[in-house]
Amino acid sequence: MTGPSSAQQDEGATPSAARTVVVELFTSQGCSSCPPADDMLGHLAAREDVIALGLHVDYWDYIGWEDIFGQSAFSDRQKAYARAAGHQTVYTPQTVISGRGRVEGHQPMAVMDLIQQERAHPPRVSVEVARASPGTVEIAVQPLADLDGEYVLHLVRYIPRQDVDIERGENAGRTITYHNIVTRFEMLTRWDGQGPLSVEASAPGEEPVVVLVQREDHGAILAADRLR
Repeated sequence: MTGPSSAQQDEGATPSAARTVVVELFTSQGCSSCPPADDMLGHLAAREDVIALGLHVDYWDYIGWEDIFGQSAFSDRQKAYARAAGHQTVYTPQTVISGRGRVEGHQPMAVMDLIQQERAHPPRVSVEVARASPGTVEIAVQPLADLDGEYVLHLVRYIPRQDVDIERGENAGRTITYHNIVTRFEMLTRWDGQGPLSVEASAPGEEPVVVLVQREDHGAILAADRLR
């Protein structure tokens, strides 16, 4: 489903354990093409080597059903990915793997292939998130190789699972199970990659906490950690 208009390979790191791969699914409750991709995300959410995130866009709300999880910030993030790739159009469903691999439509084999490719890249950054106190987390970032450019740290919260009865729109009459539904996507700070970084962040409530280290301007996600 086509929306309104709107990778670099890492080298030089010392080989170590395969890294966690971040999979972002841009989806909408108003998109009839999305439920198979939503189901795929549920399978990915069960994997320990993948952090699966469902980002619900809001640009289909006008066609009959307002997505209860939709946020304009997620639409903006998808459009920023499109601009970074030199594209003018966004789609649902669209899957972005570690900030650089992109798959339009429901193509599970293509997604799995890109996940395997990302896992083959040696980690260049480590990030760990731990509970510092009730409502607060501590984040530790460490370069594992020579880095250039600028990076951003994002903090993400999500609802692990929720069933939704769709009453109108293209999916009217269906009950759809959604997984890892993103509720908050916040940029914490910038990092130059030249030394260790420690950050404390507010993270109240029971939702899992994810921290991403991403090259600025919606580039590659080099590291991620999760606190359930």
